[in-house]
Amino acid sequence: MGNGTKLVIVESPTKARKIGGYLGNDYTVMASVGHIRDLAQPSQVPASAKAKFGKFGVDVEDGFKPYYIVGSEKKRTVAELKAALKDADELYLATDEDREGEAIAWHLVETLKPKVPVKRMVFHEITPEAIKASLNKTRDVDAHMVDAQETRRVLDRLYGYELSPVLWRKVGPGLSAGRVQSVATRLIVERERERMAFVRAPYWDVSATLAAPDAEGQEVRFASRMVSLDGRRLAGSKDFDTTGQLTPDGFAGNVRQLDEAQATAVATALEQAAFTVMSMETKPYRRRPQPPFTTSTLQQAAGNRLGMSSRQTMRAAQGLYENGYITYMRTDSVTLSQEAIEAARNAVEFHFGKAFLSDGPKQYTTRTAGAQEAHECIRPAGARFRDPQELATKVPADQLKLYTLIWQRTLASQMADATGSTATVRLSAPAGTYGEAVFQASGTVIEFPGFMKATGEGRRASAEPKTEQAAQPAGGAEPSASAAAASQATGRTAKQAESDENASLPPMRTGDVLHAVAVQADGHETQPPARYTEASLVRTLEAKEIGRPSTYASIISTIIDRGYVYERGRALIPSWLAFAVTKLLETKFPKYVDYQFTADMENGLDQIAHGQESGRDWLTRFYFGSGDGAAANADEAHAGLQQQVAQLGEIDARAINTIEIGDGLHVRVGRYGPYLEDMNHLDDQGNPKRASLPDTLAPDELTVEVGHELIEKNAGGPRALGVDPATGGTVEVRNGRFGPYVALVPPEPAAPAAEESSEAKPAKRGTRSKAAAAPKPKMASLFKTMTPETLTLEDALKLLSLPREVGTVEETNAETGEVSQAVIAANNGRYGPYLTKTGADGKSETRSLGSEDEIFTVDLEKAKELFAQPKYGRGRGRGAAKPPLRELGPDPETGKAVTIKDGFYGAYITDGETNRTLPKQYTPESIDPAEAFRLLAEKRAAGPTKRRTRRTASSKSSTAKKTTTRKTTTKKKSTAAKTKAE
Repeated sequence: MGNGTKLVIVESPTKARKIGGYLGNDYTVMASVGHIRDLAQPSQVPASAKAKFGKFGVDVEDGFKPYYIVGSEKKRTVAELKAALKDADELYLATDEDREGEAIAWHLVETLKPKVPVKRMVFHEITPEAIKASLNKTRDVDAHMVDAQETRRVLDRLYGYELSPVLWRKVGPGLSAGRVQSVATRLIVERERERMAFVRAPYWDVSATLAAPDAEGQEVRFASRMVSLDGRRLAGSKDFDTTGQLTPDGFAGNVRQLDEAQATAVATALEQAAFTVMSMETKPYRRRPQPPFTTSTLQQAAGNRLGMSSRQTMRAAQGLYENGYITYMRTDSVTLSQEAIEAARNAVEFHFGKAFLSDGPKQYTTRTAGAQEAHECIRPAGARFRDPQELATKVPADQLKLYTLIWQRTLASQMADATGSTATVRLSAPAGTYGEAVFQASGTVIEFPGFMKATGEGRRASAEPKTEQAAQPAGGAEPSASAAAASQATGRTAKQAESDENASLPPMRTGDVLHAVAVQADGHETQPPARYTEASLVRTLEAKEIGRPSTYASIISTIIDRGYVYERGRALIPSWLAFAVTKLLETKFPKYVDYQFTADMENGLDQIAHGQESGRDWLTRFYFGSGDGAAANADEAHAGLQQQVAQLGEIDARAINTIEIGDGLHVRVGRYGPYLEDMNHLDDQGNPKRASLPDTLAPDELTVEVGHELIEKNAGGPRALGVDPATGGTVEVRNGRFGPYVALVPPEPAAPAAEESSEAKPAKRGTRSKAAAAPKPKMASLFKTMTPETLTLEDALKLLSLPREVGTVEETNAETGEVSQAVIAANNGRYGPYLTKTGADGKSETRSLGSEDEIFTVDLEKAKELFAQPKYGRGRGRGAAKPPLRELGPDPETGKAVTIKDGFYGAYITDGETNRTLPKQYTPESIDPAEAFRLLAEKRAAGPTKRRTRRTASSKSSTAKKTTTRKTTTKKKSTAAKTKAE
């Protein structure tokens, strides 16, 4: 531990190692590894304090006093910190300078109870200069920030513990409500509702490819589109409402809607027409660089440009910060220090030349509500920015990409504006009986790329309706190797940027006559609002001031992990469970999923952090209400969470868990998942026909037509395949709760004799009726490769014949020497196809088969070979490795071969080292390889899953002295813990 007498405590071991190397032997740097204590769960509160703290771990009657405990996993850390503190004459608390970091520092003081001077050490980047400078700028722990963090922690506990039990009772067990997670889920559900209600509207227009000579007489082709016909503007997507009808402006006759026949006729009429230039306008173009990154804008840019999730982005940023490559990554500020401005300008001049620098240093102003101006923006650390290529061999690929993005954005903030010109031309052409058609084309020419040189933007050429092209200015410096590498790391090479074609418009004058190279009718359809991606959800949350950017990654991860939302590509899709949960909260607790109310709560926490509000008073109003007209305004005049839950009244669980689709169809969210019901069509027992819902079907894709198809396909009742020649029973294919299966229905018993009474005698107590004694149908699940529609009688009989006896083998008892016969059989089970070897003593062992087809093809020699192999796993055997379900090719980051395999818990993606369960919305056949690579990269960045460790031998021996009762209790707890971990 060294001979230092000054103890410095940080959060992470990585940070501790880095800072320890900067401070030298006079300092001992240790890590708390996050919080060392937390709010107790009710079950962790001792019996003596149950009366006060037993419900929430918070005493709501005594100023919301929290009950904190040091978790079992933190006791060793606390002991080590206390031991180090005994030899120290000063304590430096060097946790992050935000509410969470301030609270960690406060908990350290409260737990360690130091008798030496305590100094709060703050810095925003981990560089030797910043760390040493922070030693001379220490302060006390900020009580107001601690109060805000504690208030937020208590608030979330009250919210979750009051509302979640309502969800358990009325929707399903294990669900949770969260102050921000429920609101974020509501946003995604509302967007899906809009998509479900949206009616697509078709509209047509006409496009023409025209040609005109350039300054050198060479023909230049450009695209144009018809914007009006016979004096009326052509209808576009903006002219239709969500019901598929033209807006009032359209009905007033100001726009004209073309159908396919009309558009085709107009296009035909224009093929030989003369296009006359009506006007040619040229305007200057200027685009300014964006401010440096904040937490929110970094997550958005990483999502849009790199395809990284918020969680992956923040994890990569954490690694870059702890290793001293970037400044602190949780900030709302866009401010740059003078040192950073100078470093950025030096880097711009080195890589691109003075011509690309802005006229003077640029400083940006933060406009986000509640921004922490004490922090800088997110930028490369230090007084000299490291080039991305310097980190190429030092950091993982995801961190390199993110650093490159930060480096580019920071340099761009000190670069000149991109300038050029935008030209717009309007042309008219006669369309026969349809009147005069007006076409328009526009293009932008980037004459000086400015900051775009750093970001790799601005050179994308497009034929319509706007084009961009960048010219190298005279005297401009060529991009350095680092700049080229930076562009490549973010998906666009400098070479690509330089070689884009010039798609600008040729010179034209009013009255010029052009001819069309091609004219065609184009059909379009209005599109529903786009689903949220992580980037757009972050943008919306920030715009509505819901939550804080530093928490967005965990919020999104939570709603995905809880099953409220799943991803398809980058789109966030709500599950039917999310619909039910949101419906309950909207109807019974509308205040607590209201966007403005949630934003006001966040603003209240900001006021507490600034010392303008007391956490105790604020929580009192939230939980107990304003009371007796004491509300400061109408918005605060509410009953309070406690009273609203207490006076909730009856909730119709069926109504909450029912989502109407239309035409008698609705989705029910049941205990075993969602399913579809058709109230207009009942079965023989008078129950609505039902159908299971495919996991890959998004809510907005469940239209009335699709719903009826599912009902007809999946809920049409048993389908008879034929008669079993051996028994005379009927073989049927059915749909059950766990999927399709075949059943062998025994033939009807013979009619009773004529002399017997037709009235059944009452059965004696304890006996079964004849009907009850009837044998149940034999059943067998379909193979994964089978479908109910294509299943034949032969296939069904093969399934019903299982288990299949493969043969017998001789076994010798090792103790007695007796020789007996063991039977080997092949069968299909819950975890896939397998072999069973059953001895004369009734004991058996198993081995897995590679595929379902092997159940009918495996022979005795192959079976012997499998049983000769050692047994693996917990209680199950494992035979030869199963072949991959699909091969996806090499991973673009690691170069390793990626495949999809069938595992113990279903299909999973793997590169041989990292495994990722295949999300339920995909099938091995349907997932795009790029999406699989992204999922694998995210899992790789998240690191290994932490598992609960088993008790060591020493811990077992320490409990041996306890009473028998205590032993039994401990053993049960250990077993439960083991089961959960496994």
